[in-house]
Amino acid sequence: MPPADLTDLQVGAAYLAPPGFEETLEHELGRQGVAVRWHGRLALTAQAPVRSAWALETWTAPQLRDIASIKGAARDLRAIQRNWAGYAPDLHRRSALITQNLPPLRARPLVFPALPPQGHLGAWTLLSAERMLLSPTKTSPFINGEVHFVEDREGPPSRAYLKLWEAFTRLGQWPQAGQTCLDLGASPGGWTWVAARCGADVIAIDRADLDPRVAALPGVTTRRESAFGLDPESMPHVDWLLSDIIAYPARLLTLARRWIDSGRVARMVLTIKFQGGTDHDTAEQFAALPGGVVRHLWHNKHELTFFWMREGTPHVA
Repeated sequence: MPPADLTDLQVGAAYLAPPGFEETLEHELGRQGVAVRWHGRLALTAQAPVRSAWALETWTAPQLRDIASIKGAARDLRAIQRNWAGYAPDLHRRSALITQNLPPLRARPLVFPALPPQGHLGAWTLLSAERMLLSPTKTSPFINGEVHFVEDREGPPSRAYLKLWEAFTRLGQWPQAGQTCLDLGASPGGWTWVAARCGADVIAIDRADLDPRVAALPGVTTRRESAFGLDPESMPHVDWLLSDIIAYPARLLTLARRWIDSGRVARMVLTIKFQGGTDHDTAEQFAALPGGVVRHLWHNKHELTFFWMREGTPHVA
């Protein structure tokens, strides 16, 4: 999209869209009465922050600063706090020079299992060579909402495992030995592989076979049946209900409600996959479930991830 004229801009919040999902984020915000102007993938609004599932992160305390020099911009940032992440859709050289004058960020890829970064992190961008937008606070502890891992290119049967790694990292917890996981629509087994490698017992439900290497992992039990035909009342207590199944969002919502109402599940991580257009109505119904949070993960495609805990609303970074 062409650069916007931001000379008269007032900013109450900024939302960073995942690559390729700018229109989806704008639609989600528009449903809440929020009008935006774009700076690269950063949606700027004069209105106060609202809840957004599709933003990788929200800049919650934005400030506009006129800057006279590169060193002056860095000095202004350092005077507020130590750690800053820059977003540079343009003015790349000038942004890089400002970054060089800031304390370095050591953002190495995570080795799973890992907790989210604990340090306080702000965000900034150049709207022009002489004007900077900064926010000392934002909703993600990750640089530009991006979560990178040291990948395992041999064990898992697909790259879907990265979504679950990210989900567990954002939650700050993951299955443990002695816990039971139910993986619905498990084939070929990427999520079963993650849960089993964490040490949990996994019941993998799918009419298709798991990858033989995953099926042979200690603690994995396979059942060839429909995830949607499974009766929660027939199952033991489940510590983690996992699903990366391809299903219409409304049907998945019915499944989630059935399991919540059964009282037989403690936690859920479900992928809400959209076929065709984005079903914002159903996504909002997921988010309205008590104890639930909906987020677009860095490793999601045209999908969202639903987190739920019976003990209360989970913290999702």
